[in-house]
Amino acid sequence: MSKRIYLCLAHMSGKEQAFIQEAFDTNWVVPLGPNVNGFEDDLKQFVNAREGASTLDKEIVALSAGTAAIHLALIACGVKAGDEVICQSFTFCASANPVTYLGATPVFVDSEADSWNMDPELLEQAIIDRKAKTGKLPKAIIPVALYGMPYRIPEIKAIADKYGIPVIEDAAEGMGSRWKGQVLGTFGEYGVLSFNGNKMITTSGGGALICKDAVSKQRIMWLATQAREAYPYYQHEAIGFNYRLSNICAGIGRGQMTILDEHIAHHKHIAQRYREAFAEIDGITFHDAPSADFDANFWLCTALVDEKAHVRGEEKAYAEAVQGAVGGAAGVVHGGGSVHTDCEPNRNVEALRMYLDQAGIESRPLWKPMHKQPVFNGCPAYLSGVSEAMFRQGICLPSGPMVSDEDVNFIIQTIREAFVR
Repeated sequence: MSKRIYLCLAHMSGKEQAFIQEAFDTNWVVPLGPNVNGFEDDLKQFVNAREGASTLDKEIVALSAGTAAIHLALIACGVKAGDEVICQSFTFCASANPVTYLGATPVFVDSEADSWNMDPELLEQAIIDRKAKTGKLPKAIIPVALYGMPYRIPEIKAIADKYGIPVIEDAAEGMGSRWKGQVLGTFGEYGVLSFNGNKMITTSGGGALICKDAVSKQRIMWLATQAREAYPYYQHEAIGFNYRLSNICAGIGRGQMTILDEHIAHHKHIAQRYREAFAEIDGITFHDAPSADFDANFWLCTALVDEKAHVRGEEKAYAEAVQGAVGGAAGVVHGGGSVHTDCEPNRNVEALRMYLDQAGIESRPLWKPMHKQPVFNGCPAYLSGVSEAMFRQGICLPSGPMVSDEDVNFIIQTIREAFVR
């Protein structure tokens, strides 16, 4: 194939331009306006729907990023300097970084093997141990829907309620994923969504916070618009933030909402293709939902490579330091200058990534656990070894709306060719 196949790229509905043009025509080119209100209404309708049950009554605040949503949720939960917040270790850094913005400390909890998400048993052990060591309970719990897979929300919520700790659901990768028919992000005190360029829908950049009620929404909106007091001049009695979504980006989001269900269905279709193919390929195992209760959106399809499997080009894996971001990721990266770290994918996984890359197929390792990141060195961690084992064996494969059946056939055939029999 001559074209390059990317992990997950945005796909436009064709309706975005009309909303954007309306914003220009009416001069609403600011972090509020009709598109923001309309986008929030569309999101509210989506997240409040439950299969076979009455609707919920959650509220939505559209924001500049999912990271901003986590930051504001932590503030709303009363997190301050010196506090601790329990975070899932197996995730992207944006789940834990906002904890440090507030001078608080992330306490990392490892994953359980089925969903790859926060282990409820380790969660309770962490809560008990932190209380014993610090004299106080953690101020919040942040489970993550890794690659769109639901977390064990009934167990996590029961433990959180037992100790009176609010849950902030990081459903940035799990928009449209459900637990027993209920949308992720609607179970806890707050729920986080992301509309980054590689998510289920995009506003080019942006996010949203799902709030439990109108009072919570009003406070979040106040914090997100610089926390201004009701005076005829600018009066500030609390620190606020410039975190609202722009009317232009919200216009993109309104168009994207018209194809959200189509995107989710496509991701699930791609997952089924991988599921069927990998059942017949020795050496690679598709990561699937543990049961029907876990209705994953399969934002990214992931797989584990058997440690004993051999892949073509293993002798070249880690032969030289990577220059730039793997897969051409957006943003600026530091040149590490080192070939190895103390925790990295197995040689056969890196060889498979390189083999796919040479064929024009983007793939990436799984998220490196936060407890193994140098920036979080010294943070408390409660571990089982699951996330490190998955990181060493796992790989992410193209899954987005721009990936066709023809693309999947080519990816599967290339993977077949990569394994040495």
